[in-house]
Formats: sequence, structure tokens, C-alpha cells
Amino acid sequence: MQFVIPLSRDGAPLFRQVYLAFRDAILRGTLRAGARLPSTRELAEQLAISRTVVVLAYDQLLAEGFVEGRSGSGTYVSAGLAEIRHKTLPNSAKLRLSAFGRASAAAPGDTFPARQSSGLRYDFAYGQSDTEVFPFEKWRRIALRTMRAASIRELEYCPAAGSLMLREAICAQVRRSRAVVCDPSQLIIVNGSQQALDLAVRLLIERSDRVAIEDPQYQGTREVLLAAGARLCPVPVDRDGLISDRLPKNARAAFVTPSHQFPTGAILPLGRRLALLEWANTQNAVVIEDDYDGEFRYEGQPVESLQGLDTQGRVIYIGTFSRSIFPALRIGYLIAPHSLVPACTNAKWLNDRHSAMLEQRVLAEFIASGMYERHLRRVRSRNASRRKALLDAIAQYLGDRVTLTGEGAGAHVVIWPRKRVSENDVIARAASMDVRIRGLSAYFLSRPRRAGFILGYSRLNEDEIREGIRRLAEALPTENG
Repeated sequence: MQFVIPLSRDGAPLFRQVYLAFRDAILRGTLRAGARLPSTRELAEQLAISRTVVVLAYDQLLAEGFVEGRSGSGTYVSAGLAEIRHKTLPNSAKLRLSAFGRASAAAPGDTFPARQSSGLRYDFAYGQSDTEVFPFEKWRRIALRTMRAASIRELEYCPAAGSLMLREAICAQVRRSRAVVCDPSQLIIVNGSQQALDLAVRLLIERSDRVAIEDPQYQGTREVLLAAGARLCPVPVDRDGLISDRLPKNARAAFVTPSHQFPTGAILPLGRRLALLEWANTQNAVVIEDDYDGEFRYEGQPVESLQGLDTQGRVIYIGTFSRSIFPALRIGYLIAPHSLVPACTNAKWLNDRHSAMLEQRVLAEFIASGMYERHLRRVRSRNASRRKALLDAIAQYLGDRVTLTGEGAGAHVVIWPRKRVSENDVIARAASMDVRIRGLSAYFLSRPRRAGFILGYSRLNEDEIREGIRRLAEALPTENG
């Protein structure tokens, strides 16, 4: 009796590979009830492996009831498996989803525009970190030193809130650079800002709760709220960001990006910030401040965080290192009012116990040593040069054919054609010229009044930016075109 079982010497233990091969054949019906398996000696010879390996595999099959031994006869597929039917395709069972599951299935997920790759030469991608200048060699040295020094105790389960060393380093950083008022006990390390948003929604929002959200808005915020069953109340955005006197009544929370509104790039002025906090006090609401790229500002003094203005304990502040270091690190943080710290910490524990600890220790040393601040200075300098090249090219090639928002901070701007255009047509014409841009329509809950296009500049050099904008000018219709 000949059996073909491909074995890998670099894979799972050999006995488990043999066991899994027979188990799969039985479940799929290739080996039917009552079928005889080859003897352990015979199979060992066929596969050129030790008989002990085959015995271990057969013992596992016997223990789980897939086969049965018949004295003096051999090993057979158990008769009790005769009724098994495997005529349906794998994974074809129609499983019932919860309301959250149905909402999650309908979410765009990895189809977010910023995540799609393109082969176009002049790709004005946004939401990307500048990995060209990141000091990877220094990071590797810290990582190696951290791993060598890690004790066995440090490899056990760790506090849900994360490394105290990292929380202290982040607190010192954001107090100094973003005027955030906090201490390490308020800070919970999370797997990027998306987990922070998810935890905030889980803790604060019930199904059918009214929630204020900027319009346009970050898709990750919108989708997590929709998955939770929230009733979204879009608040329009103008050149100065969220229009505070359009905030809804009886809303449970507001999700905002005041330091560089996503995606328009508007910076919320002090008057509107104070009005937003007053609205939260009046409505007994909470404000979730997503400061996704607050490290990057190019004119004047950095704008104080909304959290730093809060005197009532109503603001949850969210930060991330995806933009300033690299996205694969998956480290972000949530700074909660003291009253919410126990709930946030326990929610993090229930979600995934804690974030990876060795990476946290590496990042803590990277920040505490001053390397992070030096890296930020280099990135700001490069971004400033690229920003100038972008603004100069827009002025030269597009002139008064467009208006501009978002140029004061972050690493992307938005151009708004003065003439009514088709978003899809412009994107297609630009692509035909080897230029990739993204439209704003997907970020609106309401129907946008006019087309807008996001131009990220952190991944292109100055010459590429100028040439990309020159080509883009040909894709945008002129006043007479």
C-alpha cells in the first residue's frame, strides 16, 4: 500500500506531518471508514523515516479516534466516521455574524486609498513615514542590546498599560512638544492609533448613540464607529477646521483631528477649540483628539493640544509613532482622563493583554536618548524642503486654478480646483501621465460640494515633486478646457 506524504525537514516535527497527512485524508474522505493503513514498518520504509516517528503519528490518530487497532490485523480508519460527508467546499459553512461582525464585513478594511500600492512614477502618497532618513542602524543596536539584556522575567506577561519606561518617555515628550497635561499613569500603550480609537469606541459608545464626526473625516474613525452601531452626525469643515457652532445636540462624543484636520489639513484655531470644549461640558460629552501628525509644523509655534486646554477631564488624546518612525512598529498611545484610566487599562487587557514589550523598551531608549528628537528634526527639515518645492510648483504650474489647504502642518496638502471637475476623470488623466493623486470624495459622509485632491510629499524628492506637479497641471482642465 503506497502513500504519498511530502515531508519537510525544516517544517513541523515529522510525526506531526505524518499525523496531519492521514487526518486530512480521513476528513476529506480520501481514506474512508474501514480503510486499512499501512503497517508502521511499511510506511517507515516508504518515507525513509524512523519507525518510531510513524508509531507516534499512529498513536495520536488512535488517541483522537480517527483510527482503531484490530488485534493481529492492523490499523483501520474508525468505523464511527462512516457518516462523515465532505462534499462541500472548504470554508463554505454559512456562519451567523453578530451586528458588529456584519458591520466589520462591510467595512473597506485594506482597501483604504492610502494603503493601495501603485506603480506610477510620481506617487503623491500620504500617510507615509520618511524611512530614508530613519537611523535603522542605531535602532538595531538598541534592539540587540535590549534583547540580550532581557531577563526571563521580562518575557512573561507584562502590565496591560505597557512599559513604564516608555510611558514616562512619551509623557515627557508630549508635555514638552504638544503641551499635553498628563502623568505616566494616564497613558496606555496600544497597537497603533487604530486600536486606541477602537478601545475608546468600545468604552464610550452604545448602539444608536449620536456621535459628532468631522466631514470629511479619517476612514478608520468612521468605520469603527459604524461597526459599533453609532449614529454619525457629520459636522462640516472649512478652512479653519471643524465648524464648532454646527456641533449637534445630545451627542455622546466628538472625534476630531484639530492639529491637522484629516484630510483637509486645516488647523483648528483657539476660539473653536474652546468652543468645542464648552460644547463637551454642556452636552456631558467626551472629545477624542487624534493627533496623528502633530510633530510636523512649519510656520510659527506648534499649536497647543486640545487636551492641554481641557480643565474638566473630557478629552482622550491619541498619538502614534506610525508617521514619525515607521508604521510596522505598531506602537501608539492613549492618554485618558484619570476617571477613565481603570476602564481603558482593563479594556486593553481584555483586547490583547498588552502590546509587544521588547519593542516598547527599544522605543523607550530611542526617545530617552534623544535620538527620536534628532530624527524628528531631520524629518522636519526634509519635509520643509519638499513642502517648499510643492508650494512653489503649485504656484508655478497651477496658479489660481486651485486653492490650497493643509500647507501649515503635517506631510500632505489638499488642492481644490476652482473649476468644477470630475474627480475620477482627473485621477485617470493624471495616471496616464504617470502621476498618482487621491480624491477626497471617499472621506465625506455628505456629498462634497466640489472635488479635492490629496497630495502627500514625504516620499518624493524636490525634483520629483516639481515634475509631478507639472504633469498634474496638464491633467487638470484649464478655464477654457
